Amino acid sequence: MTTPVLVVEDDPDLALALRVLLTRSGYEVVAADDGREALRLLFAERPALMILDIGLPGLDGWEVLERTRDMSDLPVLLLTARGAESDRVRGLRAGADDYLPKPFGNEELLARVEALLRRSAPTRWAGDSFGDDGLRLVPERRSAVWQGHETRLSDIEYRLLQVLVRNRGRVITTDQLLDRVWDDPEGTGRERVKFAVLRLRRKLRQAAGDEAADPLEAVRGLGYRYRA
Repeated sequence: MTTPVLVVEDDPDLALALRVLLTRSGYEVVAADDGREALRLLFAERPALMILDIGLPGLDGWEVLERTRDMSDLPVLLLTARGAESDRVRGLRAGADDYLPKPFGNEELLARVEALLRRSAPTRWAGDSFGDDGLRLVPERRSAVWQGHETRLSDIEYRLLQVLVRNRGRVITTDQLLDRVWDDPEGTGRERVKFAVLRLRRKLRQAAGDEAADPLEAVRGLGYRYRA
């Protein structure tokens, strides 16, 4: 069974190139050239991953990403203009799992798609549970119970929290997190870690209903740790 990938791109030449590349690599491609069609296909086709361009007519990529995150933990690879750091930061804050500046190489795009699909595989982390006085991980629902309140996490957020609690009390560096959570041993795109941690900490504080209730700690210049 082929893996369905939703490609949202309004440039017909690039959309065709992505379709050919992904199809030849064994994926089933579902394509949309505007934001509204992308959201319709998200419901109708249930893709395993979305490749999303920002500059769409009508409903733009930012709105598509926001609405997708309201409904789904679908892995999203954001296509951004080269050098547009503000776009990448905004995308990571909004919940994109990865980004790729244009123009990009075919092999890099395929490698990022494969990594995102690997990380979202439901069996990879399913049996790994954890609990202490304040925090409990629920692998079958990919959620965390923090101070008695459960919150759903994205794939990235759940794996990030798992890695930190496995090493409770120890500082895990940004590069180590990139390697263990993002399958990125080269340590590229280090800002992904910062914004994923921010989203995770915000969810845990909101679940507890207490802005001071945060089991994670940023260690300046080093990384992050879970305070047991």
